[in-house]
Amino acid sequence: MQAARGAALTGPPGAGSPPGPPGRRRLGLLLAVAAAVYVADVVSKIIVVAALPPRHLVHVVDGLLTLQLVRNSGAAFSLGTSMTVVFTLIAVGVIIFILRTSRQLRSLPWAVTLGLLLGGATGNLTDRLLRSPGLFRGDVVDWIQLPHWPVFNVADSAIVCGGLLTVFLAARGIRLDGTHDGHAGHGRPGAGPHGRGHPGDRPPRPAAAEPPAQPGQADRPGPAEERGSAAGDSRA
Repeated sequence: MQAARGAALTGPPGAGSPPGPPGRRRLGLLLAVAAAVYVADVVSKIIVVAALPPRHLVHVVDGLLTLQLVRNSGAAFSLGTSMTVVFTLIAVGVIIFILRTSRQLRSLPWAVTLGLLLGGATGNLTDRLLRSPGLFRGDVVDWIQLPHWPVFNVADSAIVCGGLLTVFLAARGIRLDGTHDGHAGHGRPGAGPHGRGHPGDRPPRPAAAEPPAQPGQADRPGPAEERGSAAGDSRA
């Protein structure tokens, strides 16, 4: 049904529709980064738990990198060890927020950033849910130790990198949809950054130029002037 001839009752094309191909590609990248971080974190923890006795030190690079199995009931880098359930709920909230926010995603850097955060949060949340001492209270497995730095894991590294990228992108004014602060489109609806339309939009049709005057046309009297001249001759 139509409200008027040629005007459908439905909204403009694309209104309420799922993300287009660029949005799907960015979402796919986010999930791929998250999956890579998650797999690396889970597999590394399984190997470490099976191969390293608790508190046993393995010096990979003397004075630089040491492997040590530590059970952490707190947040990243063994912070807040008495708030295990709170950090578990925070991780669940972060994951839900990222998945909801990803529907607006059009930016490549933001896809990588959110993928790092999602993979890291999911990796540590898996330990909270599946490891002892119980559901939502499980200890996270940490195993990487650097000089003058708390023991951490792959998920912690991804969360820190994602946090730093978040600060950097926010400072640069890069939004989730790929636009920049202060460069939003102006003018007609649908205008892209810098006031330009979307690719494929037709440019406005230029106004038709008036034809140039013919030589001698400006000096030629009009019909009214000719009739006035003829009347004056007859009275004379």
